Amino acid sequence: MKKQKINLYLASPRGFCAGVDRAVKIVEESIKRFGSPVYVRHEIVHNKDVVNSLARIGAVFVDEVNEAPTDRPIIFSAHGVAKSVMDEAKKRKMIYIDATCPLVTKVHNETIRHYNLGRHVLLIGHKNHVEVIGTMGQVPKNNITLIETEEDAYEVKVDNPDNLAFATQTTLSIDDTSKILSILKSRFPNIKGPSSEDICYATTNRQMAVKSMSKICDCILVIGAENSSNSVRLVEVALSHGVKKAILIPNENKLDLFLKKFDPLKSPNIGLTAGASAPETLVQMLISKLKKDFEVNFIDHEVIKEDVKFNLPKILR
Repeated sequence: MKKQKINLYLASPRGFCAGVDRAVKIVEESIKRFGSPVYVRHEIVHNKDVVNSLARIGAVFVDEVNEAPTDRPIIFSAHGVAKSVMDEAKKRKMIYIDATCPLVTKVHNETIRHYNLGRHVLLIGHKNHVEVIGTMGQVPKNNITLIETEEDAYEVKVDNPDNLAFATQTTLSIDDTSKILSILKSRFPNIKGPSSEDICYATTNRQMAVKSMSKICDCILVIGAENSSNSVRLVEVALSHGVKKAILIPNENKLDLFLKKFDPLKSPNIGLTAGASAPETLVQMLISKLKKDFEVNFIDHEVIKEDVKFNLPKILR
């Protein structure tokens, strides 16, 4: 039986960003330097395949610092941690290695700077996301307020409207953040913030690629974990820019659910991308599965080149 043709648009850039790449290398290099096991607080990045591959070579993932023995190194995840977490590792006299993405560290530093200048900080982000927990943990809780929605931006009450600052979670949708920011700036004209938005370059670039593909594709597949904020945002961006169907797929095994409802005659143009914590191996495995069922015409859809690299911590150089 002749295979149906599909046009597969491969988003570029996609997948691992510099911060995720650095975090994974930190775990790998720590195991080489200190031997196994090396302990990691929380998932180093939000992807089970990455976590499982690191566990196989000697990484042990724990929820809290006190679950790790004091004589072994502990690594803090790419999402960043509250000051109290780092203080606990110091108190226990542990070797600790900070794999926080430098762009998240930038947000931490800005938040601390505003607090030191006496400003109350409004943090735009999602409640209970690990990055948000880490950022809010940089200053006393009475000095920072979480803004999740446009409604929050309209309703938030502050003691001193002229002494405010804002910061943002790095993995948000650019569109949603700009709406919330415009509300805050209209309500509080003197609010201070970074010279450029905190949303990271990789989040911005991957969203740009999806917006561009949305003009061409009937359906967009996003490879990423359900707890990966930047991956979930890619699905939302695709749907908000006119794509009929956008689906989050953790790995190629979930592709079958999509294929059962997929009609290549009605929707021959498919976009494929991956969140910043999804390895390229997952992309290639999904492509292999598509090739079994369809005659695939590959189209490279590049919107911008990425050449960002971050250094490893001094302890591992």
